[in-house]
Amino acid sequence: MEELTVGTRIDHDRYGEGIISKVNLTNYEVFFETRGKMDLSKRNTEYQILGQPETSEGKSGFDISDIEEIIEYIMDKHGALNEVVELGEKWHGGTMSLQPANLELKPKEIPVEVFFHKIVMLRDRLRVLEQNINSNEKLNDEDKVNLQQYITRSYGSLTTFNILFSDKENYFKGAGK
Repeated sequence: MEELTVGTRIDHDRYGEGIISKVNLTNYEVFFETRGKMDLSKRNTEYQILGQPETSEGKSGFDISDIEEIIEYIMDKHGALNEVVELGEKWHGGTMSLQPANLELKPKEIPVEVFFHKIVMLRDRLRVLEQNINSNEKLNDEDKVNLQQYITRSYGSLTTFNILFSDKENYFKGAGK
């Protein structure tokens, strides 16, 4: 079986099109358009080679900046590149305290930074869901609009947490009036 090189484009039977980003001893690291980064065994034969890159010397290979650009494009397309969202300064080092109604039970303290990180991750996942709905070829426009309304309402339910954000541009926004 032929040894593949970085930059080789493949079409995998289950995962679709991908580009080899790293060649290891026993496997290839491949970035798939629909699945992100995955490791494939070099013994795996469930793919077809779509093309191999050419350099000015006629050898197979890509410039590393080309690979970085391709990976960044794929990760951004699928919401894997998360923007840096700052916690409001007054909350740094703070904690949230959850006190049960039964005072015999111990309260739970959570660092605000941990809670904030979870809120931001939730927002990022809602954005990816939104992208997946919009790009879904099996849903008709009416179904897409109906699903979008649920996401918008979810954002609206999360506006309570806007006080944690440093910048208003990162606030959750619902449907409004």
